Amino acid sequence: MKSRTAILTLLLAALGSAFCPPVLGDEIPAAAATNTAPREVTLDEAAATRLLTAALQQQFVGTGGELDLRLTRPWISRSAPAGPLNLRILDMPNNGVASSFLVRFEIFAADGASLGNWQYSVQARLWREIWVARSMLKPGELVADADIARERRDVLALHGPLAEFASGDTTLEVAESVPAGSPLPAYAVKLHPVIRRGQTANALIQDGALNVTMKVQALEDGTPGQLIHLRNTQSNHDFCGKVLNGKTVLVPL
Repeated sequence: MKSRTAILTLLLAALGSAFCPPVLGDEIPAAAATNTAPREVTLDEAAATRLLTAALQQQFVGTGGELDLRLTRPWISRSAPAGPLNLRILDMPNNGVASSFLVRFEIFAADGASLGNWQYSVQARLWREIWVARSMLKPGELVADADIARERRDVLALHGPLAEFASGDTTLEVAESVPAGSPLPAYAVKLHPVIRRGQTANALIQDGALNVTMKVQALEDGTPGQLIHLRNTQSNHDFCGKVLNGKTVLVPL
């Protein structure tokens, strides 16, 4: 006959771990898992900078380039309600976005509740593809033949308007020398004259169905549509005419 101890041992082996407590660290059963979304997020420096950049890009830059911002002092992170956050610009310099400027703004939660307003000094760069001289450009050179290329540059670091034209434009020429590696300012290009000073052209005078032409000398360069000074080669009388093309000017009555 088996002892009492042996019988108890057999009973425990048969029951296994049915009555064993769970071990700490075991995976939580699926039924107990929760899918509740977080109620708060952290509004850190990266998130605040993204919000500020997006607002300035939309309101002050538009399609004029890609804005890149950096806060000049550390941002103190804080909790914010989960969901989209909105930023409103409260105060900006009169000249808008610059390489360095002061901006005041307010951030709102999705329900419209204000999270506070801040004033920060920021440093900015505005990246845009512009025309750059790859070698020295000389006055009178056709832009279509010039050694230029499009490069991505920070246009906030540049002064004055830049030249904008389509690739291969044959209506423009270089107006002033541009060093290699320099952006093309707007003043460095001009319309390419089709009539040059000293050139002989045909002056067309129209009076109803009557057309009269005479030989004239151009006293200045002229582009299509431009009024220039002319001289009658026979009488030496000076007058003005509108350039039609490289050989003809129209003299208004």
